[in-house]
Amino acid sequence: MIDGRMRKVWESLRGKKPHMSQFLSEVSLKGLRGVDGLRVMFDYPVSVIAGGNATGKSTVLFAAACAYKVPGAGIKDFVPSTLFPDYRPKSGPYKDQLPHTELAFDYATPESRLSMRWRRGKSGWNRSFLGRRGGKQPERQVYLRTLGNLSNPSEVRSVLRMSHMKNAPDESPLTPLQIEFAQYMLPFRYSKVVALSGGGGKAGGRRNLLFAAQEGGPTYSELHMAAGERALLRLSREIAHLKGALVLIDEIEAGLHPWAQELLMLHLQDLALRRDFQIIVTTHSSVVLDSVPAEARIFLERDDKGHVTISPPHRDIIQTALYGRSGETLRLLCEDDAAEGVVRGVIDRLMPQLGLKGESVQVGRDTGAEEFPGHVSAFAKFGMVGSFVFVLDGDKRESDVKDKIEKRAGAGAGADVPVLFLPGEGAPEVWVWERLRGADVEIAAELGLAEGDLAGRTSQLDSIYHSASGPQAEIAKAKIGGLSESIKRSAPLICRIVARIESGREESSIQPLVDNLERILIRWRTVGSAW
Repeated sequence: MIDGRMRKVWESLRGKKPHMSQFLSEVSLKGLRGVDGLRVMFDYPVSVIAGGNATGKSTVLFAAACAYKVPGAGIKDFVPSTLFPDYRPKSGPYKDQLPHTELAFDYATPESRLSMRWRRGKSGWNRSFLGRRGGKQPERQVYLRTLGNLSNPSEVRSVLRMSHMKNAPDESPLTPLQIEFAQYMLPFRYSKVVALSGGGGKAGGRRNLLFAAQEGGPTYSELHMAAGERALLRLSREIAHLKGALVLIDEIEAGLHPWAQELLMLHLQDLALRRDFQIIVTTHSSVVLDSVPAEARIFLERDDKGHVTISPPHRDIIQTALYGRSGETLRLLCEDDAAEGVVRGVIDRLMPQLGLKGESVQVGRDTGAEEFPGHVSAFAKFGMVGSFVFVLDGDKRESDVKDKIEKRAGAGAGADVPVLFLPGEGAPEVWVWERLRGADVEIAAELGLAEGDLAGRTSQLDSIYHSASGPQAEIAKAKIGGLSESIKRSAPLICRIVARIESGREESSIQPLVDNLERILIRWRTVGSAW
């Protein structure tokens, strides 16, 4: 049910984006925290930035906070000198010696596009409107925070000083909407939630503390709240009253169960729709990534030379491996949807025989075998090569892709990674079509066709494409597409059915793939590695 709600809100937000009165469409960074020449574009009202440690996620987030002049904020609250401070003491040998630094922004409104740039020189930071006379920094509410809170001793001591005040602290109840936000994701109900505040003057800045009472349960301050409960209550209190704001949240999954992460992302997108928010978050969680459409996912990577770049959105199988939920999954990566169909057909045959559960094995596809060696390097870096099997099309037997994969795996982990081949000498569609042309009774029945019907349909398609020119793979793909349309079964499903039936026949050319996968699955079940 939540998947349906998620997709519905995605479509609504896509339609809303062109009509938003304020939209930060791009942030560019030069010479900042090791990030140089990075251009990050936002294509959806709720963006998720992912990447390994030290890839610049928080740097991009804090840079975005410098894009607007914030009504009601202090003059130095949302500026680079505060969010990216320098250590430059009057004496001593140690101080920050930094290169030329720029932060540039592009803004979109229904009427026009605007640009602005922050540049750090010898005298500090200065704004430029790129030659636009009378240019002014756009104004907008900005909310910036990390969900972790009251996590270090100094913060706790600061709040505890409230208990020594002579006068009772001020009391500010949460609104029903704010409480609903938290109860939507938490397993209990509140009878009351208030924010206590006090301090200020000579004793220091004003402090605040959440206090909650559960229905029929205890009454307690946030010092005794679970991390996830505290994070959600604070977030609900701080953003529910905003309108048209830029909401920036670092490590949004902090302290939250995967189910709560998904609900939070759904709720934030609902808020973006209802209250004109643009939201940018950082994460290490595949649950958070799965909660937004592909165009909203921004993956940062730092190469061996230290350069930060944006990589294309990963396929689901790679995404869940690098940001994943489980290390107990064997992942089979193939080239396209036809190859995935063939592999799934073999898995359908083997899993019951070996007594393995469906979630133990994940099958996915990528854009092509040439990208596989690059993926291996990333998996090796995180010690994950042993959970991957690469399945190449039959026409890759004579290529150097297998050697490249094994070389990358050996360089990163000291061992080879399994590389298997699909049956046939060409693309999987060629092999599948040859099986279909055989008019096998069992295959026909699985496709829902009467005896002799499959032969008639394949013969007709062979005749239609008899004089077609082009690669055999493309012709076979077109034929399977024609059969797919006529019998109302998807092409990958047809490939899967053929492979499943052929896997049970000892004389079939698919048996080398079946035997190799069976050995790998047995090893995985025994030692937890595909090697």
